[in-house]
Amino acid sequence: MLSAYKTNRGFIAYPSTYLDGPPPSASRSFLIDLGGWLLYLSGLIGLVLMLPAQAFEPGTRIFVFALGGLGLWRYGLRIMHFVRSMVFLHWAFPRARRAALRTGASAMPSHVYLLITSFRIETLTTTMVYQAAFEEAINCGLPTTVVASIVEMADQRLILALWEHLAPPSRVRLKIVRIPGTGKRDALAQGFRCISRDMPDADAVVALIDGDTVLEKGVIVKTAPFLKTMPSVGALTTNEFCDVAGSYAMSEWHKLRFAQRHLNMCSMALTRRVLTLTGRMSLFRASIVTDPRFIDDVQNDAIEHWRLGKFRFLTGDDKSTWYSLVRLGWDTYYVPDTSVRTLESPPDPRFLKASRKLMFRWYGNSLRQNGRALKLGPRKLGWFTYYVLLDQRVLMWTGLLGLATAIAASIKFSMVYMLTFLLWVGITRLVMSMLLLASGHRIGPAFPLLLYYNQVIGSVMKIFVFFRLDQQSWTRQKTTLDRNLGAFQQRFNQWSSWAMTFSATSFFAAIVMCLLSL
Repeated sequence: MLSAYKTNRGFIAYPSTYLDGPPPSASRSFLIDLGGWLLYLSGLIGLVLMLPAQAFEPGTRIFVFALGGLGLWRYGLRIMHFVRSMVFLHWAFPRARRAALRTGASAMPSHVYLLITSFRIETLTTTMVYQAAFEEAINCGLPTTVVASIVEMADQRLILALWEHLAPPSRVRLKIVRIPGTGKRDALAQGFRCISRDMPDADAVVALIDGDTVLEKGVIVKTAPFLKTMPSVGALTTNEFCDVAGSYAMSEWHKLRFAQRHLNMCSMALTRRVLTLTGRMSLFRASIVTDPRFIDDVQNDAIEHWRLGKFRFLTGDDKSTWYSLVRLGWDTYYVPDTSVRTLESPPDPRFLKASRKLMFRWYGNSLRQNGRALKLGPRKLGWFTYYVLLDQRVLMWTGLLGLATAIAASIKFSMVYMLTFLLWVGITRLVMSMLLLASGHRIGPAFPLLLYYNQVIGSVMKIFVFFRLDQQSWTRQKTTLDRNLGAFQQRFNQWSSWAMTFSATSFFAAIVMCLLSL
């Protein structure tokens, strides 16, 4: 990937050094991965050798436990997602792509808007993002307006300097919207209103692009035709790859997430119900983003909670856009053969702390949306989508059930139960990692361990967030939500959240002990 920096000779392209140090050679990466896989398989073999022979005899309680009798049902949804994603990738989407190609130039939009939101992002990243956006605007051959919704004057100077250097043709325009640093939702809303003043026609499209997302070449031309050939689709999103400024563990963790995201998106796109319109790059009909109802949904989204009261959404604009579209009757779609590249800057150099911070934000966004989305009902959502949303509320507990039961059984009966459970986890996560090969994303030897890390730590974070939906935070910005609550209400929310957490975990522990007595 090329980036740029400004000198007295203008902007000069150079290979990106976004990663820590030069990227390893292909042969070195292969050797590292090979060594990691061999080490992982050696660990599984070691567990097998440590187990007594009776652990593998059919009919014994240990054998049944090793097969995962307590958790096998959890894999049903995973298998359904995988099968659906393969049907979409190899049958449904190729047909949709051929239909889009047959329409030719008639499927192209009348005007393209690229709305980019930037706030407190590294200068190098901002340069790469806007350079790619300007080049896409120039190369797509369509009338295009780049709308930069920014906060800081330094960003404005950088954007204008890059614009002057690239010297786009007259069909490409640049508009800069300056707002106070009150959050991304306000930045998006002001960008939408800026586009509304142009009064775009029904064939215009708007791409929402995060300030850390680099567009790949041709992304607009490859995605826009689907909005013409699929009249029921209001917005779509694309595949994502990432460059991570962080440790090996953080880099592999992000790559695992994007590989899983790809297959899940393909599965949900089979019935045109993609569950999130990621802010990294999603393409909308201009008639939607200029709708006052949609703008209000994004800027002032809020929920009324029975215990915590009414509070606005600080983060999770991608969930708000999805909910608004589905509520208004639109379908959502996914284009798997088109991608963007995100430049990930972890909120902390320590993997454990950074991953927990990110989980707190991501899972909070999902759970805040979940309840109201379920209220739309299966007739509006579709039965499979409804089931997936319902499973999100149960998954936080089922993800801990196997581990909790194994720990309790090893204390009550024998450590063989824990060893058998670890072997089961190791084998199933290895199989799940191999299935991710179908995503087209690279998989690494850390994936099986990270899969289980996500399950256990992710479940703990979901439980914590579920009883504290009003607590929100950005991982880069210091924007906070001030609800102006009285002292009593603040204490009530805090103590009631802990009381609910304690009650729920106590009930979960009781279920585990009942299972052991069966």
